[in-house]
Formats: sequence, structure tokens, C-alpha cells
Amino acid sequence: MPVPTLNGQKVVILGGTSGIGFAVAEGAAAEGATVVVASSTQAKVDAAVQRLGGTASGAAVDVGDESAVAAFFAGLGAFDHLAFTAGDWGQRLMPAPFAELDIDGVAEGLRVRFLGALRAIKHAQPHLSATGSITLTDGLLAHRPMKGAPLVTAFAGATEHLVRGLAVDLAPIRVNTVCPGLVLTEHLSTWPAELIRHFTERQPLPRAADPAEAAQAYLYAMRAGYTTGQVLIVDGGAMLV
Repeated sequence: MPVPTLNGQKVVILGGTSGIGFAVAEGAAAEGATVVVASSTQAKVDAAVQRLGGTASGAAVDVGDESAVAAFFAGLGAFDHLAFTAGDWGQRLMPAPFAELDIDGVAEGLRVRFLGALRAIKHAQPHLSATGSITLTDGLLAHRPMKGAPLVTAFAGATEHLVRGLAVDLAPIRVNTVCPGLVLTEHLSTWPAELIRHFTERQPLPRAADPAEAAQAYLYAMRAGYTTGQVLIVDGGAMLV
């Protein structure tokens, strides 16, 4: 049986203009896929498409606006794989004493990474190949809670359970999620080196990942035709210590 590749397939990455998402776009394009990247800022989309070159294209879309998400996918036509790497958990979910939790603001932490993913899946699914895939993103705090951030753990865990349910509900479309540890994205570049070292020094691989290394899990999830409902952990061995 030939080794599967993404050559000739169409891959859509929401959040594909920077960080892990851009690395996924680069990796898919290198295998011969037609790549479409999207984010909320047109200037970032234009810059990413220029960097990718070839047949890459993109569009600005606010994943918090369901009508915009629906229009985006309607304009794409048929495609093979969706990767969702957009968003963060929001400033309101940064580590803080639980007694100070803004209950009314909790939903803001779900707006992009969880509810945005739901909107994307809802409107992408009719256009996806029956042999295609959806790959979401959560994070290591789903498994390694940090003091002051219980909601991040809860929301990341919700993504993992969503994937298991969707893998059954949307079959034969495959649905997985990638659970990265620390990755050297543009956001992480603002962290002091000492802080990154503090979080990674006890790992078997005592460093943060390059985005291209994390991207390999998404590319595997797209290629792996018998893998669905899974959490692909890319953490340098952090779960072992």
C-alpha cells in the first residue's frame, strides 16, 4: 500500500496565518496540497499567502460570527481537511484566584477556540470529503492543571470530549485533536527564556517545540485514514514527569 500524502488534496486552516497553523499550512503545501488559510485580520492573511506562495489562498473570517463562517465555507466549495488552530483562552482566563472569577465573562474564553470551532465544523462538514478529516487544538493544561487556571483545563478537556463525540457523529469523516505543550509561536516569543526553561526543564526533551514539530501531528491526523476520535499529544514528554 502506498504511503499516504496530501498531494492533490485541499486543506483549510483556520488560524493558519501564524504559529502552529502557519506551520501546518507550510507542511501541507510542501506535500503538494492546495492550502487555504484564514484568520480574523486581512493583513495577516495577505502576508501568510505571500509567504506560502504557489497555489495558497486565504480570507479573513471572524469565527465568532456564524454568518461569516457560513459564507466562508460556502465560497470554498469541496475540500478534504480542516485544521482549527485559531484563538486563545482570553485574558479573562489568565491565572487568577478563583474567588475573583468573573462568572459573566467566562463565555468569552469559549468564543473562539471552542464555540468558534463548533461554528467552523457545522459549516465545513457539508463540504468535506467523506474520506476527509477535522483536526482541532486543545492544550496540555487539559491533563496538567495549573493553579489559578481551572477553566483552561475544563475548556481544553471539553474540546477532547467534543472530538470523541464528533468522531462518532460525523463518521466517516475523521475527527481528532492535537494537544501541544509549549510551542515557540509568536506569542511565546514574548516570554522570558527563564520562564520557558522553568516549564520545560524537567521534560525528557527539555525545551519548547518548534511550530513545525507540532504541525507534524496535524499532518499525521490528515493522512491517517484509520485514526479518529484521538488526542495526539505533542509535549516533549511533559506528561511523563
